[in-house]
Amino acid sequence: MYSVPSRLIGTSLLVRLKAETLEGYVGSTVAFTIPRLIGKQQHRVDYRHVIWSLVRKPGAFAAYRYRDDLFPTTTFRLAYDQLVSRGVERADRDYVRILHLAASTSETEVETAITLLLETRALPTFDAVRDLVHLPHASEVLALPTPHLDLSPYDNLIPSRSIHAYNHQSTHAITDTLNPT
Repeated sequence: MYSVPSRLIGTSLLVRLKAETLEGYVGSTVAFTIPRLIGKQQHRVDYRHVIWSLVRKPGAFAAYRYRDDLFPTTTFRLAYDQLVSRGVERADRDYVRILHLAASTSETEVETAITLLLETRALPTFDAVRDLVHLPHASEVLALPTPHLDLSPYDNLIPSRSIHAYNHQSTHAITDTLNPT
């Protein structure tokens, strides 16, 4: 059992089995390449493929059959365990929101934020992780001044119009001499 990107729901796919990978094609375009699982009763669910539906139904995480696949690294598992062990009322909801943050921004930055919180024995709630990842709001993005470009050094590299005009007239004069009408 494999998960695929949610954008492919309802799409007909051609899947090619290779020795180490599965390639999914929509028409002649490769839509995904994932590592092939060997053996029976194997599964691989990528959290990025299912997080958009889980964030709408965070209560579904508790009973999700492939829940263990939704911990991309040990750090994420430790964050979830901390939320549950400290009795956070909505541990599942917080964890799903953390995963959503990782999927929509940077998994590495979210993991770093979780690590910092765990090292300081702070609770890795969604709000705490989000504040450490600190996504800039539109008002916080600095407006860069429009640069003044001086292209005069490049103009010096181009022959002047008078020289170009002279060469153009000379070419016509030579052509007229060679081809009298």
